[in-house]
Amino acid sequence: MNVATFFSDGRLGTVAAFVMSGVIGLAFGFWLERAGFSSSRRLSGVFYGRDFAVIKTMFSAIVTALLGLRLLIALGAVEESSIHAMETFLAPQIVGGLIFGVGFVMGGWCPGTALVGLASGKGDALVFLAGAALGSLGYAQLWPQLAEFAQIGACGVSTLPQRFGLSPGLTTLVVVVAALCAFVVVEYLAARRARLAV
Repeated sequence: MNVATFFSDGRLGTVAAFVMSGVIGLAFGFWLERAGFSSSRRLSGVFYGRDFAVIKTMFSAIVTALLGLRLLIALGAVEESSIHAMETFLAPQIVGGLIFGVGFVMGGWCPGTALVGLASGKGDALVFLAGAALGSLGYAQLWPQLAEFAQIGACGVSTLPQRFGLSPGLTTLVVVVAALCAFVVVEYLAARRARLAV
């Protein structure tokens, strides 16, 4: 029997979906805090080669979700078409990713972890979120001028298997191997840093 989703039932914009998103967000935030991601020093440490917890955690989350989803699809419990996927717009998403990255390096937070930091009483998280809010308001005000740019490179819903002509199974294998390689590299870098610090 297939598992119904808010997207497959056409209820993605309902109050129930909003409440469930809040519940999942709270649980996600709780585990982020437990992982130590309520510290901007720890989060920004990855950019300076001091702390690789972010890379390990994110790759672990990606691989767990990917393998779990692939298993559910293989078992027939979930239809791939029932999963909501955002559309791809290459130019604005590349520029947005660059701005996000610069903001992450400068502020030491991403929006999600900043909320966790705020809940933990971190003042710099409040400053970061205020800046993010002002940036969002500025984007909204400039939308008439940015609307055309926001459509550049529109690809619809575009997945890695579609873009590279790979089967979902092979794509999953590539991602898992990439994660394992990343784990090996960061462990080596961490060990090397520890040796140099002695």
